[in-house]
Amino acid sequence: MPAALARRRALARLMMAGSGVFFGLMAVLGRMLATGPAHFTPGQLAVVRCGVGVAVSLAVFAVRPSLFRPVNYPLLVARGLSGGVVLVLYFAALASIPAGEAGTIYNLFPAIAALMALGPLRERHPGRLWLAIGVATLGVALVLGNGTVRLGLGWGEGAALGAAFFAAVSANVIRAMRGTDNAATIFFFLCLVGLPVVLPFALDPWPVGLVPWALAVVMAISAFAAQVLMAEAYGPLSIGEAATWLQFTPIAQYLIAALLLGESITAMGVVGIAVSISGVAWATRLGQRTPAAVPPA
Repeated sequence: MPAALARRRALARLMMAGSGVFFGLMAVLGRMLATGPAHFTPGQLAVVRCGVGVAVSLAVFAVRPSLFRPVNYPLLVARGLSGGVVLVLYFAALASIPAGEAGTIYNLFPAIAALMALGPLRERHPGRLWLAIGVATLGVALVLGNGTVRLGLGWGEGAALGAAFFAAVSANVIRAMRGTDNAATIFFFLCLVGLPVVLPFALDPWPVGLVPWALAVVMAISAFAAQVLMAEAYGPLSIGEAATWLQFTPIAQYLIAALLLGESITAMGVVGIAVSISGVAWATRLGQRTPAAVPPA
């Protein structure tokens, strides 16, 4: 049993890293679509994400019907409602402020989720794990802030902070459901229930053009891959360790933005990457010593 659990955790950590890459790609493409000539609104980007997610999920369920296994309907609906709010707020932040600043604020959500988990999920994290989360978060701040973090109080910053809060709620809801509902079902309900939440914010005239729509579909598929990998990984990992692994998201976002948007990679950014990865490795070692069971949903 210990060997099987170790393999499950190793796979879950790999899934978390992959989830971070896909989330980073989604955010960069969202920034491009929100600020480029096509100019999708935040609500429209959220609708595309949910709509494509529903379509892809139905296609997957048609091929493998056994994957659709909803059990805890109240938590599935709660996941969809909170996820819809996250989508609108985060895309609004990406449209209003630089992607780096939006990512820095939004990626506070793993630490918020770990704090929330002290209550309903009754998780207890050793002090060293909290310090590891702090080290990883410091690395993110160095990457995205070039050695400094300057946060204002405008609409964009507020939207990113609100998205972080609701994302933390979603993370704990996912963690509570992983004993009863699989990742594919959780993602489907995110899109299905989230769609009516985001639709009222997509009433502006829609863009036209093959290239912008192709990028929007790629963005939504990236989100699908990221969400499914994250939900699947939350089973074997505690909220605290998962919180640290999720710091790969802004790191990936930083590197992908340099590739696709031409943003420069600074020496401080490289230092930040090294610090963040050190925090992830430390939290992984601590997580191996402190297994956490999923409580009954």
